[in-house]
Amino acid sequence: MRLRKFGSGLISVLALAASIGMAHAKSDIIVAMQLEPPHLDPTSAAAGAIDSVLYSNVFEGLTRFGPDGSVNPGLAESWTISEDGKTYTFNLRPGVMFHDGTEMTAEDVKFSLERARADDSANAQKALFAGIENVEVVDPQTVKVTLSAPNGSFLFNMAWGDAVIVAPESIENIKSNPVGTGAFKFSNWVQGDRIELEKNADYWGEPTKLDKATFKFISDPTAAFAAVMAEDVNAFVGFPAPENLPQFEADPRFQVLVGSTEGETILSTNNKLPPLDNLNVRKAIAHAIDRQAIIDGAMFGYGTPIGTHFAPHNPDYVDLTANSKYDPELSKKLLTEAGHPDGFTTTLKLPPPSYARRGGEIIAAQLRAVGIETEITNLEWAQWLEQVFKGKDYGLTIVSHTEPMDIGIYARPDYYFQYDSPEFQKLFTDLTAENDPEKRSELLKKAQEMISNDYVNGYLFQLAFPTVANAKIKGLWENQPTQATDLTGVYWED
Repeated sequence: MRLRKFGSGLISVLALAASIGMAHAKSDIIVAMQLEPPHLDPTSAAAGAIDSVLYSNVFEGLTRFGPDGSVNPGLAESWTISEDGKTYTFNLRPGVMFHDGTEMTAEDVKFSLERARADDSANAQKALFAGIENVEVVDPQTVKVTLSAPNGSFLFNMAWGDAVIVAPESIENIKSNPVGTGAFKFSNWVQGDRIELEKNADYWGEPTKLDKATFKFISDPTAAFAAVMAEDVNAFVGFPAPENLPQFEADPRFQVLVGSTEGETILSTNNKLPPLDNLNVRKAIAHAIDRQAIIDGAMFGYGTPIGTHFAPHNPDYVDLTANSKYDPELSKKLLTEAGHPDGFTTTLKLPPPSYARRGGEIIAAQLRAVGIETEITNLEWAQWLEQVFKGKDYGLTIVSHTEPMDIGIYARPDYYFQYDSPEFQKLFTDLTAENDPEKRSELLKKAQEMISNDYVNGYLFQLAFPTVANAKIKGLWENQPTQATDLTGVYWED
C-alpha cells in the first residue's frame, strides 16, 4: 500500500511539475535594438530600422531574402521569365490575406509596384523600379511585369524591404498602422519605447511559434548592457557596446552571435560641395584615415576593412584597401596640390549609431592631424535623414549602408553624396542588362575599382553584427543579408 501511495504521489508531483512547466513555456519575446523607426512604412523611407522591425514579420514581397542571402519565393510561389528576359509572370500564392481581413491579389501587386515607380513616389529605392515598363493583372493570382530592358537583378530587387506588397486601403495610415501579410500583425507602438507585434492566426504559411514579439528601443550603449544583463530584454540585435561582448560570452545565461552584414560603413562625402568636389581633396581625406584604428577604437576590433563599396564576403569583392592606405604625409601633399596647404574646415554630421559617434571622434582627430578641421554635429536619426540624406546639407558624415549589394546607388547623381559619373552610369546600365554570370562578375569588379579610384567616399569597414540573446532562444539570424530581425522561425528551447 505504501508503495502504491508513494507512486501515486510521485505521479501527482510530476504532473504538477509538468503543468507548471507548461504554464511557463515562453511564447513571447522582447527584442531590443538601438534605433527606433521614424515611421512604419518601409516603402517611403531610407531608415533601415523600419525593415529591422517589419521585414518578413509584418510585410512581405514577391520574393524574399533567406538568412544566407539567397533569393526565395515570397508572396509569389513561382514565376516564369520570357525568352528575351524582359517579362516576368508571377504566380501568387492562393489564400493570402492582409491583416485587415482583405484578400491579397494581383491588383495589390500592381498597385504596390506602380506606387513605388510613380513620379511622386517617396520610395527611397525608387531606382529598383525604374526599369518597369508595365504591370498587367492577368487574373487575381497572376501578374505580369514587363521591363524596358532585361535586368539580371530583378528578382533580387523584388526581395528588398522597399518592394513589399501593400494594399491601397491601408496606405493612408501605413506610417502608424502598418497592414501586411506576414506571420505577425502590428499591435501597438509606444513611441520612444516599444513596438508590439502579435501572431497572425490566419497566416498563409507556416505559423510562427511566438504569440507575441516586442521590440524595445535602447539607444544608449550603457543602458543596453544593463538591460541585457538584468534580462529585462531577451535579445539585443546589433548590440551597440562591443567592448562588453566578452563578458556575455563568459556568462552561460547568454549566447553571442557575431555575424556579417551588408553594411558598408563609409565616411560619406558631399561630392558637389567645395572643396570636396576636388578629387585630390577626397584622395587626401582617404589617405588621412587609419581604418584599423577606427575598427579597434570604435568597434573594439569587430569589423573588416574595405576599400570600396562592396561586401568582403561576396565572391566578386575586390580588395582595394591599398588604394587608400593610411599615409598622412601623402595626404598633406595632396592637400597642397589641391590649393589647400593649410587645410580647410568642413562639417561632420553624425547619426546615432555607436560606429558613427565613436568613429566620428577618431576620424576628426585623424583629419585634424593633416590640417582638416571638422565641425561635429550629433543628429538624431530623423534629423540625419532630413538634413543629410534628403537635404544634402553636409560635408562629411558616417553611415553604414546596410542594403544588399547596393553599389548601384553610385549610378544615381541625385543620391545624397552626389557622385555624377557618366562612365559609371553607363557601366551600371550594362551590368543591369547583363545576365551572363561571368560578364556580370567582371562588370561588378570594374564598378568597385571605378568608385575607389574616384575616391567618392572614404571606405572604412564592413559592419559586424553582434547579437546577445538568452541561451535558450533558437532561430535568430546570425548574419544580416538585409537589415531585418526575422522572428518567423524563432522559438524558445524547452
